[in-house]
Amino acid sequence: MIPQQNRLEVLANNIANANTAGFKRESVFERFMINAQENMNNIKGDVEQEDPPSYTFTDFSSGRVERTGNLLDLAIDAPDGYFIVQDEAGKQFYSRAGHFVIGSDGNIRTGDGLALMGENGPIMLDRTFSAPDQAGDNRSINVRVEDDGEIFANEMPLGRIQLVKVENPQTLVRESGTHFSETDETITDYVPQNETRIRQGYVENSNVDIIKEMVEMIELQRLFETGQKVIHTNDGTLDRAIDIGRFT
Repeated sequence: MIPQQNRLEVLANNIANANTAGFKRESVFERFMINAQENMNNIKGDVEQEDPPSYTFTDFSSGRVERTGNLLDLAIDAPDGYFIVQDEAGKQFYSRAGHFVIGSDGNIRTGDGLALMGENGPIMLDRTFSAPDQAGDNRSINVRVEDDGEIFANEMPLGRIQLVKVENPQTLVRESGTHFSETDETITDYVPQNETRIRQGYVENSNVDIIKEMVEMIELQRLFETGQKVIHTNDGTLDRAIDIGRFT
């Protein structure tokens, strides 16, 4: 019943993030089955370990790309590319969530405040604010992003968005709903300009299939109920065995 409960919690989180841009769904696998196979192959192991019986893994498949018309919504037109975002402490993360905003400091940032990284550091728009032909607070900013990641504000070049390619994404660690950090086993490489494909005005949605998740949730609830019935049956059998033992 414990693995079914874990899977139910993972499914509930997937459903809750079905509308989160760039979210990657999670799933669960049973480690006992893996250990049993190792024992059959004469590899040291024990199917009755005390570790948790199930572990989660992330499905890194691409979500559906939706047109929004927002100039700061960006979608990566490649299955293995990631944006690089950085927190205030300088730690970098990888993300497919392309919904960005302009921060109070003029940097392009994620909704939770991480700075979008370019080839030479964070992408900044504050140089546009001091343009001599724009006065007062009525300066409009027209952001244009080319397919190769070159970004312009009012036709002023600001640099190029740097993407990273992850060859083994299953080694990434989820830090939040849409941000991942690398491990020592992660193999990455910067995406060159001639291979960069970014679509402005589009955003990649979550790869969660809400109908599939709901069907699986119903199946898990039935499995959980079956587990409860088995426990009650075994408990009743033990009670009867104890009663019989008292009279023999």
